[in-house]
Amino acid sequence: DPDRKTEVVLLACGSFNPITNMHLRLFELAKDYFHETGKYKVIKGIISPVGDAYKKKGLISANHRVTMAKLATKNSDWVEVDDWESCQSEWLETLKVLRYHHQKLLSADVTNSLQDAVPITKLGRKRKQEPNRHEPIKKKNRSPAVKGVPHVKLLCGSDMLESFGIPNLWKLEDITEIVEKHGLVCISRAGSNVEKFIYESDILWRHKNNIHLVEEWITNDISSTKIRRALRRGQSIRYLVPDAVRAYIEKHKLYSPESEDRNAGVVLAPLQKHASDSKDSQALN
Repeated sequence: DPDRKTEVVLLACGSFNPITNMHLRLFELAKDYFHETGKYKVIKGIISPVGDAYKKKGLISANHRVTMAKLATKNSDWVEVDDWESCQSEWLETLKVLRYHHQKLLSADVTNSLQDAVPITKLGRKRKQEPNRHEPIKKKNRSPAVKGVPHVKLLCGSDMLESFGIPNLWKLEDITEIVEKHGLVCISRAGSNVEKFIYESDILWRHKNNIHLVEEWITNDISSTKIRRALRRGQSIRYLVPDAVRAYIEKHKLYSPESEDRNAGVVLAPLQKHASDSKDSQALN
């Protein structure tokens, strides 16, 4: 049925240090893009802040970052925060976070279909009489307009996509599995060079149908780095982050010259982890 839409879950991984209006806009832009294609239905957005073990310079505690993200999405009816990644004691590759959310949706799907199905004994008998009978039962109470288990797609900005080119930051096989099995949604400034970056990488080019490029025409240049800089200098960040986030930062005096020096001189977790296997580090070259 050509009218059936594929369900999509958008997953954004990152520091969210702090979360800003730009992060929230990425979700809205991606959702509009998917709905305009007419082939997809975005059912959920997930914000997954990185754990403290990532060791990024200036990274404040995950507890605060998760709380701010929850405050930022309190009014959203489809974007939520998941703290599974941030609760891990070790840093996790983005691919593992994608797999975790994919698995979670799979098991939820199985549970739902069992609940929706007629009692098991009946199911067994029917299945013998009509070999294909269990197919429709599985999706009985699901809206007939959607196909199968939702696709989890990684939502990112062009900087994350381009970070694929940084030696040792990503494993080649991880990039491959992300674009091959899941998919990327990349929000890029109109006029940015993401297309060229994809063209110059054999892996990305091979799977370019699974990389959705969304042009951001109403540009939004807010970054967490700039927000922290303003805060260190005692400048206002109002209208750049949700008000609840601004109030939380003020209340807890979260960003300071001291917090910015946290993890200074420490090697980023992925670089530490992958430097040893630097033989295959020339990921996209």
